[in-house]
Amino acid sequence: MSEPRTPPEPERSGRERLEHGAGESKFTLSVAGGHLQDVEGRHGEAEGVTAPPPAADVPADGRVVEFTTPRAKLIAEADGAILADLQGYPRALAAYQALRGDPEALAHWDMANYITMRKLGYNDHGRVHSFITGAASMALTELLLEAGVRPDIMESGVGDADDVFLAVILGTMLHDIGNQIHRSGHEAHGVALALPILDRILGPVYADPFKRTKVRSFILGSINSHDLSPVPLTLEGGITAVADGTDITKGRGRKAFAMGSVDIHSISALAVDQVVIERGREKPVLISVTMNNSGGIFQVEEVLAPKVIRTPMSRYVELRACTREDGDEQILRRVRLDGDHFVMDLEGGERVVAPVVDRREQVMQTVADVLEGAKPGS
Repeated sequence: MSEPRTPPEPERSGRERLEHGAGESKFTLSVAGGHLQDVEGRHGEAEGVTAPPPAADVPADGRVVEFTTPRAKLIAEADGAILADLQGYPRALAAYQALRGDPEALAHWDMANYITMRKLGYNDHGRVHSFITGAASMALTELLLEAGVRPDIMESGVGDADDVFLAVILGTMLHDIGNQIHRSGHEAHGVALALPILDRILGPVYADPFKRTKVRSFILGSINSHDLSPVPLTLEGGITAVADGTDITKGRGRKAFAMGSVDIHSISALAVDQVVIERGREKPVLISVTMNNSGGIFQVEEVLAPKVIRTPMSRYVELRACTREDGDEQILRRVRLDGDHFVMDLEGGERVVAPVVDRREQVMQTVADVLEGAKPGS
């Protein structure tokens, strides 16, 4: 684990980077621009993935997953990013390699997706979501460790960084498999379904059943608390929850929308172009969300922000959102999370402060009240 250091501030382009960026991008989930971007990382090209030169506004050492690619290509890109991040962590790498080809896990992901998308009309909860959130969780874990943060596995003396990466990748990628039984109670269902998979994977990795059982407890806790019901108690659980919350781009929402699920979740997801996980200026992690119109604030406010402020990750994550200059007519220009409140800068120069606990209607009413008060003669 590297010593804490001052984040570098390279020259960067793009409005959101100029206003919010603080350091190198670790992971980018992008749907903007309509061009193919593969995964490229500091550890060299990922296995089986040939990466072209990065786009002008994407740092050369970032990992980019483009949602315009075919489904199989998207999984391959996320897989490449995870493999690159796990080089040097042999136990975590062995566990991940066992998981990604496990027939039971593959079936769980497919059936979870069938229930959530076909029966409920929700966004993707299957293989793509699992691999995307897995890649995001690796970026979050790496940034925390680089900043000198000690996750609970290390703090408790159970294991080292290798064990942290192992617990996070398994917990994150298995977090939604309980949806195949029912959305209601899917967290607890996921714990039960994950047990035989974990025992099969962890057995060859940990010869000592005492340590194996302790590490497994962190994985099960992450699965059980990823949706904040109950809230995570460990940093590993917080990483899984936040990684889950970052998968909010229109790439995830487009299929549900196309299948006829036209609601605030699918519509607002179509307004989110990009999520970038990078070094923060004041905290170890900065999550930057770029929206093509203000409707995306629902995804940030309802999905991602609670998983930042209600988990042990709240001390370590900055959250910013902004709209693209070439997007639709704007109401919001920029949003940042300040404690448990959103600070929103409006296009007219007004500033709105609203609690995250408010529902979308309450937030939009606050914005409307400010705009009404700003009209001439009011």
